[in-house]
Amino acid sequence: MTSTSLDAFDLSGKVALVTGGNTGIGLAFARALGDAHASVAIWGRSAAKNEAALDELTARGITATASAVDVTDEVAVARAMAETVERLGRLDACFANAGGLGPASPSFVESTGDDWRATISLSLDSVYLTMREASRVLIDQGTGGSLVATSSLSAHYGSARGSHAYAAAKAGVTTLMRGLAVELGRYRIRANTISPAWVGSDMMAGIDDNPTLADQIRRRIPLRRWAATDELGAVAVYLAGDGSTWHTGDELILDGGYHVV
Repeated sequence: MTSTSLDAFDLSGKVALVTGGNTGIGLAFARALGDAHASVAIWGRSAAKNEAALDELTARGITATASAVDVTDEVAVARAMAETVERLGRLDACFANAGGLGPASPSFVESTGDDWRATISLSLDSVYLTMREASRVLIDQGTGGSLVATSSLSAHYGSARGSHAYAAAKAGVTTLMRGLAVELGRYRIRANTISPAWVGSDMMAGIDDNPTLADQIRRRIPLRRWAATDELGAVAVYLAGDGSTWHTGDELILDGGYHVV
């Protein structure tokens, strides 16, 4: 059979892991990867959400597994990675998507060290742990592969009140992935970052309750709307597939053009 450019988007035979894969952007990644014929493993803290996501994926004909994993727990991440590879036979792409705002602080001067460390642990340390274990698997396999972390456009802007730790963590994620691109390229392992903004997921819950603020933001976005989570799925397929084998060390900003205004 003659190969075509579309073969680069066929993930048949590949295995992809998505952390935070039971809702929102992570689940959109998992759906798109599975629809492109990859086998998919999703990790999330909530067993109930994992089960619901797994039901949705398998109903689409996707080969999938789900594991309840605290990605801030070093032992749990190492154990879950080994179990995932044992279940699905290999690893080709790892999406470190889990993260969150962490404890809310009224302002920077009223924040605490515990608040700061909790957010850094959730949104940066978790990526380090996941990528370290995935890198070990890919190096041992000798197959090359793709590492992708979800950052945020907030890494490039002054943060809103109470979310400085989150923005700092996401800036760290972007820098970490650039470093991995340099170190792991010799193993044919690619490392890239996806930085979304204004996507209609749990992270934006309640924003439309403030119509003035929501309207100000939408007016700045050239596309004049929030994104649907599924609009990010095709990027995951591209980065997991053989069409991106020369693409590493990059940050893909998905924000409807907000950052260029």
